[in-house]
This record gives sequence, structure tokens and C-alpha cells, in this order.
Amino acid sequence: MSGIRVTVWNEGVHERVDAKVRELYPNGMGAQIAQYLEKQPGIASVRVCELHHDEQGLPEEVLNSTDVMTWWGHKAHKELTEENVERLHKRVLDGMGLIVLHSGHHSKIFKKLMGTSCDLKWREIGERERIWVVDPAHPIADGLPEYFELPHVEMYGEHFDIPQPDRQVFISWFQGGEVFRSGCCWHRGKGKVFYFRPGHETFPIYYDENVLRVIYNAVKWAAPTGVKEITRKNVKPIENVFIDP
Repeated sequence: MSGIRVTVWNEGVHERVDAKVRELYPNGMGAQIAQYLEKQPGIASVRVCELHHDEQGLPEEVLNSTDVMTWWGHKAHKELTEENVERLHKRVLDGMGLIVLHSGHHSKIFKKLMGTSCDLKWREIGERERIWVVDPAHPIADGLPEYFELPHVEMYGEHFDIPQPDRQVFISWFQGGEVFRSGCCWHRGKGKVFYFRPGHETFPIYYDENVLRVIYNAVKWAAPTGVKEITRKNVKPIENVFIDP
């Protein structure tokens, strides 16, 4: 692969209805993530798609030309059509990487891929978060310090109703005392899924260099592998098989 083709899918509702969010992200949260990614090595292209775009930003031509998609949603999870959920699900199983951010934990596509409610505790008082790297050898942790902090965040706390991750890269501690599995990896079919917790819309999370580095690392990790086809059907033996009568 000459480079990774990234689609940054952003719900794009908060920026249009909330002046505080619009002040923080005048071009949208998706654009803030995209402008960082497009400058990074190994990225061939970055496009931003939003819910109000044609076909909810998920037409076939976009899905078929995406190697990795990042996903941010919150207010309008229910508006995503079941047809688009099914198409997204199929693309992940076929090898497209999916990076689910913050409140995307309640998106239809993430819950379908996880098979659980994906519920959690939450609190929004602007407390501090310390994100610990618990798997320093994992590619998503590349270039990060032992931990990093965000001064003001929305708290997410356990129990997070997700299946056991294949790998857990980060765990967060919050000033109010809670902890949270804030960076988790799964394989689904030929695709890879990563959930990353930070990203509340009223705080400047996507200006933080460590947060952006995590997203970039996750995009590289989730990019499709060289596996082209997996056979699942009744097949003839590869070797000659002699069965005694």
C-alpha cells in the first residue's frame, strides 16, 4: 500500500448548534483531526464526512475508498440508518479499520461490532484525566510518554460494558477517583477496531499533541493487512487423502 486513505467521520451537529463548540472548533472537530493526519508520514489522503452530507457521509464510493475511518458521534446516534450501519459493518469485516472516539461508544456501529450495550458511568465537571500507557510495546503507544494528562475532561468510569479487549493500551484515572479502560483494541473479521476515550466537544481535546499522536498511531495500526480473501465454505482437501475402506 502506497499510503493510508483515511475518512474522518464527524457527526457535525454540536458545531452547528452550540456556540461554545463552534468557538473551539470553527471548522469542526473532524477538520481539526484531519488537518493533523494529512501532515503525517504514510497518509495518502484524508477526507472529512459528516452526517448532514449526502447519504449521511457514507456513500459506497467513500466506504470503498477508505482504509481507516475515525468515528465521532454523540447527539444523533439514532439518526444513522440501518442500511449505513450494515454497510459499515461489512466494510470492517472486509478489512477497513475503525477508530471510535469518545462518545462514539454509543454509536450503532460500535455496539453492533461489540455485541454489548457499551454503557458506562459519566460525569461532566471538567476534572483532570491521567492516561497511563499500560502496553508500552503496542504500536498505538509509539512515541508516547509513560502517561499524559488532560486538564479538563468529561469523566467516563467503569464498568464499561464491552467485550474483553484483545489488547488494552491505555487506562485512565480521573480526579474524582474513577478509572476507565480508555484505549482498547479488537479484531473483527479482517478488520481492526480501536476505541479511544478522550474527545468531549466542549474541551480542546483534539488540540492536544498526545491525543492526536494516539489517533495517528491507531490509524497506522488499523490499516488493512495483506490478507485478500478468507475461504469459509465446504472445500476439497489440499493434499491427497487416502481413506482406508
